[in-house]
Amino acid sequence: MSVQTTPHLNFRGQAREALDFYRSVFGGERTIVTYGDLGATQDAAQAEQVIWGQVASDQGFRIMAYDVQPEKPWHPGENAVYVSVRGSSAETITAHWETLRAGASILQPLGASAWSPLYGMLRDRFGVTWVLDVMVA
Repeated sequence: MSVQTTPHLNFRGQAREALDFYRSVFGGERTIVTYGDLGATQDAAQAEQVIWGQVASDQGFRIMAYDVQPEKPWHPGENAVYVSVRGSSAETITAHWETLRAGASILQPLGASAWSPLYGMLRDRFGVTWVLDVMVA
């Protein structure tokens, strides 16, 4: 069983541009899934925005990014980073979740998602937002 921690950056309509920039700096492969790809919006303007993206290089660089939905508050520099913990097993992720949730605000209950068999988001008692999920090979 393994766990990886990845910075998860939040943008308003600039995630694709940011990921392209970070790829130009660090190399690696870029992956982008849009709101439209998952049928997560009826708004044509939001359909091409990034619901999940990452750049990962063979040298170990990894960063994730997404475009915050228009109905959610977002201001540059506020709520700009999530800590993403990706594990190879549901048992590992569930154990971390159960420990992290002490005193936390649950933003997305731990459960299945369109991209992972187990995904959840919480803001811990220190104000740090954590995203936990099981990696899909």
